[in-house]
Amino acid sequence: MKQRVRTILHLDMDAFYASVEQHDDPALRGRPVVVGGGKRGVVSAASYEARRYGIHSAMPMFQALQKCPHLVVRPVRMRRYQQVSQVVMDILRSLSPLVEPLSIDEAFVDLTGTEELHGPPEVTAQRIKDRIRRATGLTCSVGIAPNKLLAKIASDQNKPDGLTMIPPDAIRSFLQDFPVAKVPGIGPKTLQKLSVLGVRTCGQVTAQPVTFWTRRFGDRAGRWIYERASGVDPDPVNPQRPAKSIGAENTFEEDLAEDAVLHKWLLLQSDRVARRLRRRGILGRTVTLKVKYDDFKQITRSRTLPLPTDSTETIYGEVLALFAGVPRGRKIRLTGVSVSGLSAGRGQLHLFENREENRRRRLDTALDAIRHRYGAGAVRRGRLWDLTLLTEKDDGQGEDR
Repeated sequence: MKQRVRTILHLDMDAFYASVEQHDDPALRGRPVVVGGGKRGVVSAASYEARRYGIHSAMPMFQALQKCPHLVVRPVRMRRYQQVSQVVMDILRSLSPLVEPLSIDEAFVDLTGTEELHGPPEVTAQRIKDRIRRATGLTCSVGIAPNKLLAKIASDQNKPDGLTMIPPDAIRSFLQDFPVAKVPGIGPKTLQKLSVLGVRTCGQVTAQPVTFWTRRFGDRAGRWIYERASGVDPDPVNPQRPAKSIGAENTFEEDLAEDAVLHKWLLLQSDRVARRLRRRGILGRTVTLKVKYDDFKQITRSRTLPLPTDSTETIYGEVLALFAGVPRGRKIRLTGVSVSGLSAGRGQLHLFENREENRRRRLDTALDAIRHRYGAGAVRRGRLWDLTLLTEKDDGQGEDR
């Protein structure tokens, strides 16, 4: 029986945060705008006008200002972006129940079998773009292909405001000269190994049999590289796909060296992560600490717990243990805490959960209830009272992946 060809759409909002700022403040339109956290923070998003100066996301803000002294910097307004994102996702779900958000500004949609209801995929895609523009004032770029990998590649071809379709019979010709560096998932280490072999395009990968790659990269990795270069991706669109990790981080206004102050930031970040876990009803098992030094060198350390948790104090205790083992002697520019190995939240108490864990859970529950009723800044753990913070709300420096 012949397998049905899928029709997958990938939607990516154009320069989302910056575009929202330009829409909400018409005086910013046509000007170089970035969204981010102060002069010592990083760029969260850059308008297309700012990108012409070589500015991109994750660039340190001071470098962005050097490249463009008249750059307009706006703070992150996460609640506003979430509001606009909800409008976009609702439009997508009105056309198909199979919508998989990847982040606040992009998603996959499975349109397989909707042609009789909505018309040809390219017509549906244009209708989506028009509805989003009318509802939000923003543009998006869309890719359509037989799978998620190719749809994501297609959406990036004609940004901004693009619409690109890769039909099944055009996959091979499309990928023949396509750079492997632009294939999602193929990272720097793999690219370096491929470069040593003189390989720079997908066509050069598929010119060799799969056994050529399995001998050099191992069976699993070699087969995966060959399939990616061939445009093969059986992964379904999964509306229920959970986040892989939940994290929070801060770039400090001044580089820090004192443990007492750094510990408070780590507690704040641990609390933000734990609150997100509890809000979503999930637990995490692997705690990761990120530290960036004043010379921009970055390290991470992880530890896996015997039991999953959503407790602020439990996560914080593991973070402190990890922090005690990181190299010092340099000031620290940024710290971050994340939790992965996520699973559904707890129902009954675990058989081996001790009294201290129960006490921590009761404290977390009480604080969450107060914050829910009176606002995020209504209560703060005593150890954080003297920590200078711009806000106790989600400041956009946390992330679900």
